[in-house]
Amino acid sequence: MLKKLLLALVIVAVIAGALVGTKIEQFRSMMEAGASMVPPPETVTAAAVRAERWGESLSAIGTLTSVHGVTVAAEVPGKVVRIDFESGQLVEAGTVLVQLDTTIEVAQLRAAEAAAALARTNLERTRNLRANRTASQADLDTTDAQFKEAAAQVEAIRASIAKKSIRAPFSGRLGLRQVNLGQILREGEAVVTLQTLDPIYAEFALPQQDLPRLGVGTPVRLTTDAAPGDTFEGTVNAVSPEIDAATRNVKVQATVPNAREALRAGMFVRVEVVLPTEREVLVVPVTAVLHAPYGDSVFVVEPASGAGANGLVIQQRFVRLGAARGDLVAVTEGLAAGDQVVTNGVFKLRSGMSVVIDNTLAPPVEIKPTPGAG
Repeated sequence: MLKKLLLALVIVAVIAGALVGTKIEQFRSMMEAGASMVPPPETVTAAAVRAERWGESLSAIGTLTSVHGVTVAAEVPGKVVRIDFESGQLVEAGTVLVQLDTTIEVAQLRAAEAAAALARTNLERTRNLRANRTASQADLDTTDAQFKEAAAQVEAIRASIAKKSIRAPFSGRLGLRQVNLGQILREGEAVVTLQTLDPIYAEFALPQQDLPRLGVGTPVRLTTDAAPGDTFEGTVNAVSPEIDAATRNVKVQATVPNAREALRAGMFVRVEVVLPTEREVLVVPVTAVLHAPYGDSVFVVEPASGAGANGLVIQQRFVRLGAARGDLVAVTEGLAAGDQVVTNGVFKLRSGMSVVIDNTLAPPVEIKPTPGAG
């Protein structure tokens, strides 16, 4: 019985050993196959690093200000009896905006005009008497002074009445109305703001070392988040004669046409001062750059190396970037003209990957892109 049990155990051990050996051989074969398996190459778009001549420019952050801007206010106190404008309205210089009550002044004017008419009559009578030598020179001088005083009183009352008509001092666009019908205005109380928006000023600052390259008439380009995709062009009209002692910057003012009034006073804008000189730069599409906290990089396409190697592989290369224009960005360090860089999906790539280039669906790369065109 014991011999049969031992024989059975031996048979079971042999069978188990055979199964384990078979599994080990299967696992070894799978590992060898996995080690020798090569993943399929990644399909990418690529572009060559090319040299271009870019006009030099200076960049700054600016603020828009109106050429003429004022808060229209009451010169004299009075009651509002008529409002002749709407908020946001475009008005011409001299347009009456608000009319104050002039009832008392009109009555005073009638009395003053009557007094002035009497003074004129007395003056004419005295002149006739003086011509006939029946009135003294002193009488003539007195009546002449009385007439002039009465005439001056008439002019003063007329000027007071004129100030009760609050007018636009120049042409422009009104802001929000700040008065109501029947309101009693105090002297200097605000009525509405008035801004001239076409053209408009852009004010910005540049480092003092750029001062020799600035001058009146230098072209500028403006962009703002309030008008995405639009570029506004203007010219420098003034450079401050002073340098800010705290920042060592010089203030610059440019005039920008604004017929559509897309630009408004107080807006933040990005300013590019276009200089007459040019320089050669190496450019790549902005989509080729992988931005990371430790630096900017691109993936360069190279022939695979090693015995029996073929096809293309990519290698990550860190670069230093310069100015960007449209779909392109300048690279100051890290690349050479003619290098091929991957232009899509760089965030999912890694060094050493095999790739296949297919530019069939690659979008065009332009300095002045026009989204939606075509």
